[in-house]
Amino acid sequence: MLFKKILTFAAGIVFLFGGWTHLLAQEDRYRGWQMGPDMMHGWGMGWFGGIFYLIFWFLVIVGMVFLIKWLVQMSKGHSQAGSSGSRALDILKERYARGEIEKDEFEEKKKDLGY
Repeated sequence: MLFKKILTFAAGIVFLFGGWTHLLAQEDRYRGWQMGPDMMHGWGMGWFGGIFYLIFWFLVIVGMVFLIKWLVQMSKGHSQAGSSGSRALDILKERYARGEIEKDEFEEKKKDLGY
């Protein structure tokens, strides 16, 4: 669900900013820079340019989505590593429940763990 939302948002951004590119290619916008309809003297990329433009932005968006997913997974991994103290307390409680350690030893080890 999050992947679809990110992809939809990114596609919207591309089409929003992609719509502005025609403003830069107006005939008299850059005088002498050949940025008008004849900017490549008839040797433009035609409809291939539009396809490559879409493929480029699609790859950029997919790359960003995978980067975000990777960063989220990395941050989850670090947050789970910080919860090792509670895991130690759980093991200590299990040992006490099984009768492997006495109450005074349980309280001492619990105090050593900082609980």
